[in-house]
Amino acid sequence: MTSARKNNEVDGENEALSFDYYDDDDDFDAFTDGDGDCSCDGGVLGFSDPFSSEVKPRILLMGLRRSGKSSIQKVVFHKMSPNETLFLESTNKICREDVSNSSFVSFQIWDFPGQIDFFDPTFDYEMIFRGTGALIFVIDSQDDYVEALSRLHLTVTRAYKVNPDINFEVFIHKVDGLSDDHKIEKQRDIHKRANDDLADAGLERIHLSFYLTSIYDHSIFEAFSKVVQKLIPQLPTLENLLNIFISLSPFY
Repeated sequence: MTSARKNNEVDGENEALSFDYYDDDDDFDAFTDGDGDCSCDGGVLGFSDPFSSEVKPRILLMGLRRSGKSSIQKVVFHKMSPNETLFLESTNKICREDVSNSSFVSFQIWDFPGQIDFFDPTFDYEMIFRGTGALIFVIDSQDDYVEALSRLHLTVTRAYKVNPDINFEVFIHKVDGLSDDHKIEKQRDIHKRANDDLADAGLERIHLSFYLTSIYDHSIFEAFSKVVQKLIPQLPTLENLLNIFISLSPFY
């Protein structure tokens, strides 16, 4: 488990990714047993409505239109075939879903349409970010990502001012159509530009984690697993107990 927590950040090493289609028998079922209750909100009431008395970590899924946000949610949490996502309509409302698999894994995921300007004065974006544990920003690696990087910078800087404890995660998505060399090149370029923008604004203290993802292989499940693990406060204790168990096991 410890190795699973390492961020997939640019470190100059060429990481090989497997592009075999995801096998339903793989051990990623922890993400697919949500209650399926997905509600969509189109305005301010969706933000301010105290829909639950239970406090759960909130994951925001953001990015430009057609970056693949809804496809990610459907594949990871609803076992939809990647090919079926080709027929999904563009999201035009904020979709909110509870995911609860155990007392340790329980959170909400909010899918934001790319065209919504949540910094509009009619939206209480401060309330959104105050209750957020992780913000995932999806960038389409096969598209011109200049606008996406600009939106990423605006989103991260404003969210950080409201809640500096947010985990900022960047999914460099749709890498299945790229060669290994091109994937690493894209990751390095996006990593450099995003962090240079923060440095220019004097915000080097903001940490961004980067992941290469695709719905056509296991990478999207691994990336989401790393994001969710950061939201489990009991994880360090569980890891320590597991390491102790392994060290005392006669089979190791």
